Amino acid sequence: MRLAPELLALVVDPVDHQELYYFADEAFLYNPRSRRRYPVVEPGIPVLLADEGEVVDDDEHRRLTEEIGTRGVAATGSKGADD
Repeated sequence: MRLAPELLALVVDPVDHQELYYFADEAFLYNPRSRRRYPVVEPGIPVLLADEGEVVDDDEHRRLTEEIGTRGVAATGSKGADD
């Protein structure tokens, strides 16, 4: 499921208000700073509630961080992240 580019440009983490990384093929947004992942549910709606974020373990964090660097995972928050 895909998020619209217009939505990706606006989405930021609900806690630190910084960019997230969108793993479209796995349907979640990820914050490597807090090691939290947020689900994207049908029909492409991100669940950005702090309590809904799942903290990942060290191995999963390592995997996701490597994929961000090598796979070109899309970053969010290009508009309004500094607000």
